Amino acid sequence: MSSDFLWYLPTHGDGRDLIGSAHHLEAEARRQRAPDIDYLTQVALAAERAGFLATLIPTGSRCEDAWLVAAAVAQHTRRLKLLVAFRPGQMYPAVAAQSVATLQRITGDRLLLNVVTGGSAKEQRAYGDFLDHDARYERTAEFLEVVDKAFGGPGVNHEGAHFRVENGGLVEPLAVRPTIYFGGASEAAERVAAKHADVYLLWGETPSMLRDRIASMRRRAEDLGRAIRFGLRVHVVTRDTEEDAWREAKRLLDGIPPGAIEEAQRGLGSMESVGQARMLSLHAGKKLGVRELEVSPNLWAGVSLVRGGAGTALVGCHRQVAERIAEYEALGIDTFILSGYPNLEEAVRVGEDLLPLVSSSRRARAPLGIVSAS
Repeated sequence: MSSDFLWYLPTHGDGRDLIGSAHHLEAEARRQRAPDIDYLTQVALAAERAGFLATLIPTGSRCEDAWLVAAAVAQHTRRLKLLVAFRPGQMYPAVAAQSVATLQRITGDRLLLNVVTGGSAKEQRAYGDFLDHDARYERTAEFLEVVDKAFGGPGVNHEGAHFRVENGGLVEPLAVRPTIYFGGASEAAERVAAKHADVYLLWGETPSMLRDRIASMRRRAEDLGRAIRFGLRVHVVTRDTEEDAWREAKRLLDGIPPGAIEEAQRGLGSMESVGQARMLSLHAGKKLGVRELEVSPNLWAGVSLVRGGAGTALVGCHRQVAERIAEYEALGIDTFILSGYPNLEEAVRVGEDLLPLVSSSRRARAPLGIVSAS
């Protein structure tokens, strides 16, 4: 089975550098791109024409609202699916079910859901959410249980620790339920994922770091009578030659202004997210040389020096990046959510130069069928 490839929609702004314009000289700041709907539509159309299955629309205090962006972008795309990231603590499950049903109708069943529990207590409190880490995951589990019931139609009753519903549910059952994408490296997150996720998302760790996690999550899901898929969220710096790719990675690293790493690491280090801690462990917050940040063949940890979330990039010529993708596929990963700097141009580059190579490489690895004569 071939893998799914998704692209990223930069609803917090875009540009050619790792950090925003506030940290840049005026000449560099002019290159930053605001997340207005015209630009986001360009990125989405580029992803659609490049052959990506869907685009991830992120959530966060610096992002435009993912639900509204999805509705706007859907008007200009035809095939591209919309992976909407949202936080269960910010809405009632019955309201979420209604929003999902509406978006499914107006997009022609192109909606996918990325459930984000939230790894920063500071950001959660800014939204009015004061639950601790594990309690947030307990609420997420109950939220998804209620949403699943609501998708089935009217007559839903539920009374739990976080939600209560009386005679709720959609007026009519949802014909096409969206795939649930879910991430989190903590024990609490893994329990929720095993029970509710269709695709368990991982950040771009080394293959050796992911091997045991994938095996463990597969066993957890099997113990519940479920099968689960695995996805990888990672940046890409892919070029015609290896030298050009690493030259671009060096440009990204050199573009980080003095003091930015220390400032970012203080904030990232204070987060409750286990996954974020695993990202930071790859470099211990030090600005090393560009190749010293290569933590596994063609896997570069420079992004997480100043960026939260997915903090690694696959760096190399198109063939090398395709080979690394094949290695992750061999671990059991069949979904790849990619991004680049900037996302508009890189969507075209990856779609034209990398994805066809991944497909041809997969065909070359496939075993030959045996046809018997009759």
